Amino acid sequence: MESKKGHDRIHIKICGLFRSEDIIYVNEARPDYAGFIVNYKKSHRYVPPDTVIAFKKMLHSDIRSVGVYVDEDIANICKLYETGALDVIQLHGHEDNAYIHELRRHIPGAVIWKAFKIRQKSDIIQCMDSDADMVLLDNGYGTGRAFNWDLINNMNRPYILAGGLTADMICDAAKRLNPWGIDISSGAETDGVKDRDKIISVVTTANACRKGVI
Repeated sequence: MESKKGHDRIHIKICGLFRSEDIIYVNEARPDYAGFIVNYKKSHRYVPPDTVIAFKKMLHSDIRSVGVYVDEDIANICKLYETGALDVIQLHGHEDNAYIHELRRHIPGAVIWKAFKIRQKSDIIQCMDSDADMVLLDNGYGTGRAFNWDLINNMNRPYILAGGLTADMICDAAKRLNPWGIDISSGAETDGVKDRDKIISVVTTANACRKGVI
C-alpha cells in the first residue's frame, strides 16, 4: 500500500456545485475534481441527475466529475454513470465492502471513493479495511467543521481530507498530513453558495503549496 509520504501533489476537489455559474467558476479555477450531490435531497446543494448531465457537458474536459451518493440504490447510480456524466462515484452513507463489490460488478472499472466520519481512532480501522479506490476522511455529512487531525497522523493509505477546510488551512494540512487530495465545499462558499474568489483562492493556494511556493 502506498505511503502517504509518496504524494508529490495535492489533488483538489470542489464539491457541492449546484448552479450553472458554479461550473463557470470551477472552469476558471481548474480544480482536479468537481463534485455533485446527486441523491441527498436534504442538502441545499442537491442536484437531480438531469442537471448533473447538463453540468458535465459544461465542465472543462480537464476536470473530472464526482457523483456523491448517500445509501443509493445501485441501479440508480448505474443509470447516471452510463450516460457518461460521472467519472468518479463517491459513497457517503453506510455502504460497506459488499456494496462496493456489487457496484463494481455492475460497473466494472468504475472509480469508487468512500467517505468516513472520523470521530475516534477506531474509525481509522474501517478506512484501512475499505475496498474503495480512495477513502475520504470527513467530520460528518456537510457539517462544515474540521475533525481532530491528530487522529490520522499514522494513516498509511492515500486519502482525501475533507471537513471544514478553507484556503487558509490548506498549506498547514499539506505540511502536517500530506493527503492525496483535499475536498472543499463550505470553505469555498459565502452565505451558502459558491464564491468565485474563494474557489480560485483554494485552487491557487493548493497549487502553490504542492509546488513549495508557500
